[in-house]
Amino acid sequence: MAAGMETGSAIDVLIAGGGYVGLCTALALKQGAPSLAVAVVDPAPAGAGSRDGRASAIAAAAKRMLETLGIWQQIEATSQPITEMIVTDSRLRDAVRPIFLTFSGSVENGEPFAHMVPNGALVGALSEACRIAGVELISGDSVADFTTRAASVEAKLASGGTITARLLVAADGAKSRLRDLAGIRTVGWSYGQSGIVTTVQHERPHHGRAEEHFLPAGPFAILPLPGNRSSLVWSERTEHADRLVQADEFTFQLELERRFGHHLGPIEAIGPRRAYPIGLKLARSFIAPRVALVGDAAHAIHPIAGQGLNLGFKDAAALAETVVDAARLGLDPGTLDILERYERWRRFDTVQMGIVTDGLTRLFSNDNPALRILRDVGLGLVDRLPRLKESFIGAASDVGQAGPRLLRGEVI
Repeated sequence: MAAGMETGSAIDVLIAGGGYVGLCTALALKQGAPSLAVAVVDPAPAGAGSRDGRASAIAAAAKRMLETLGIWQQIEATSQPITEMIVTDSRLRDAVRPIFLTFSGSVENGEPFAHMVPNGALVGALSEACRIAGVELISGDSVADFTTRAASVEAKLASGGTITARLLVAADGAKSRLRDLAGIRTVGWSYGQSGIVTTVQHERPHHGRAEEHFLPAGPFAILPLPGNRSSLVWSERTEHADRLVQADEFTFQLELERRFGHHLGPIEAIGPRRAYPIGLKLARSFIAPRVALVGDAAHAIHPIAGQGLNLGFKDAAALAETVVDAARLGLDPGTLDILERYERWRRFDTVQMGIVTDGLTRLFSNDNPALRILRDVGLGLVDRLPRLKESFIGAASDVGQAGPRLLRGEVI
């Protein structure tokens, strides 16, 4: 237990999971209703998240939320705006990769539709903001079990302590233990792919351009980072991905160059290699009595559209607004009628994104000649229709979409 919290403490909201989504939910709740007692419990040691060397794509709407929460100002200097995006569709052996689709990377008033942000800087800034706001941060512990009562939920910690809350938020990832304990089932499947994530250094500048290369084994995304560096999200057949991650430097470099190309000069992988299985998993319900799911605990989708983290930030904004509005009216934020508003707000959007990413994955992760002709013609048509391209940019950035106030840059 944290020094400031004793076993048996009673609070308003307990969040299980101290990643970006859990911390963002906690900060939004505390800033929106300072009187709420909020705690975050996470099994990782204190400061572990701030040492994460990976990076994530943050959509414009999520960036506005971080600005409103006072976080963006701290991480902006370490971020990289995405100023352009290109899409290709080719085979690995093809000598030339024709560009079928290009996107300008701006939305309203020239604002970039997305930024690449270092994970460590983001988690560090959120943790510090939570601490300043008065959120209780409990590291090196986790919720092992819980018991739901009429007016509260009692969380039993792995350390042996207990915390009683009016609402328990599961932000504990795609393999969520709390989701299972709540009896919430999931629907989904594996794509037989794994995502290899690493950082690459290259000789020439990327000028803020992101690249999505559709290859038969899966998409190969090159995402710009500050300086002459890029983050890779490399989808491969699982058995091949495992071999690549375990391969020697020479073999990995050869396979990397075959996919990356030489347009940015000589390249070198400078970050650790990690591979994680890719699949679709959607919770059949986002809520249970006194329990709400956010982030990957509620949904895990293919990274083909780069929207996984942004969906989690939408969850955080929607749940925070729902709970804060209830608290201001003197209502119990853990009751099902309150939580159902959150679920209605988020479920359709999440299922819709799951369907879109699933369709894109099945359309592009193959070498079927008929499908290749169909998708290349489709990409070419989109590239020649400016209004349709603008609608895709709007969807990717979430700017102008109806949704929680934080995503519009408004305080709760």
